[in-house]
Amino acid sequence: MKLPFFLAKRFVAGESFDQAIPKVEQINSKGIHVTLDLLGENVDDRATADDTVRSYIKLLNDINEAGLDSTISIKLTMLGLDIDREYCRNNLFELLDTARETDQFVRIDMEGSDYTQPTIDLFKEAHNEYGSHVGIVLQAYLYRTEQDVAELAEMGADVRMCKGAYSEPKDIALQKMDDIRQAFKQYTKVLLEKTPYPRIATHDDELIDWVQGYVDQKNISPDNFEFQMLYGLRQQTMEDFVANGYNARIYVPFGTMWFPYFKRRLMERKENIWFVLSTLFQK
Repeated sequence: MKLPFFLAKRFVAGESFDQAIPKVEQINSKGIHVTLDLLGENVDDRATADDTVRSYIKLLNDINEAGLDSTISIKLTMLGLDIDREYCRNNLFELLDTARETDQFVRIDMEGSDYTQPTIDLFKEAHNEYGSHVGIVLQAYLYRTEQDVAELAEMGADVRMCKGAYSEPKDIALQKMDDIRQAFKQYTKVLLEKTPYPRIATHDDELIDWVQGYVDQKNISPDNFEFQMLYGLRQQTMEDFVANGYNARIYVPFGTMWFPYFKRRLMERKENIWFVLSTLFQK
């Protein structure tokens, strides 16, 4: 049974690009950048992966035609990573050809820990070929991120730092929020010091306050990084960032495959359930 979309409409901008356009335009009108995320993951047949590549390419062209201030985010499992690595690489490079031709940017999202190494490996290949047209996400709660952030910072990679969105075992990921916050701060320092324009993705006031204090202390210009949050969560905070001279970007998901994303927002951490319940019926 398909659940009604109204359950997710606070956190998903629509089931189609056309439905998402007015939401993006409204966000852009506030001086906030957008990243559009066509929802889906773990494609296991080539026909669907081929369709997804065409959908991503069309999305890049549609963004330009609509005059939106938006990049896109993708998952490599949507491009066939579960099918064949070389096939996925070819699909990724076909997409990035379009991004380069249209002067656009593609963020390779990070998925569960089984995909961390292949995602980073493919990103490195893509970065060598496409440079500033491609970026990646790192998750602070993984132990391995200490090494990954150092390597990617040396490359000058465009990195989005987040806490981590998947349930991972204690032997590969930090479990306590205080420890995750400390790791997030440590890795964000590296990105602020060594990369051109880090993307700091968090809704956590403790981390936001820390970033603002750190950049003030180090005389880092607000032009040299951006704060990122998810659609439906704290847009007023994002508007306040812009008013105070910071760059801000909202990740805007859309598409028919919204349920796994919606469920993850509810279940990834218990505090999110209460946040979602408290905001579900707000206008």
